[in-house]
Amino acid sequence: MAAPHIHAISSAKKYGGKMDDYLAIHAKMDCSKAYFPDNRHRVLTHNMFWVKEVMIPIFGETLENSDGKLISVKDVCEQHILEDFRQKFIPTPQDYIENMEFKEWMQNGRSIPNSAKLLYKSKIPYKDSIEN
Repeated sequence: MAAPHIHAISSAKKYGGKMDDYLAIHAKMDCSKAYFPDNRHRVLTHNMFWVKEVMIPIFGETLENSDGKLISVKDVCEQHILEDFRQKFIPTPQDYIENMEFKEWMQNGRSIPNSAKLLYKSKIPYKDSIEN
């Protein structure tokens, strides 16, 4: 079973209703796996910034499960994150970013990230920076 299904089953046990009531939320929480298929994908989606700025605007503050019970989307998202971190903590964006190596391209494009080097090689004004 894929991780979203496992989380959805867990939500149904915790909040009632059926797995399908929660599947879309858990699939969105793990959507970044499609772009970065190891656990580093969590830097994008497993924090409260993502929950408050993306998940709640998409799914609303609450959902009504198949038992007719109103469930907090924030609580479902927090449950997902806690399950992925062994019920120990919910990382903040700062937790991820403070451990990220700062690269020159992050500073207003002073160099070129690897993903853009080949794509834009002929269009880059600072060609010396793409060879480093």
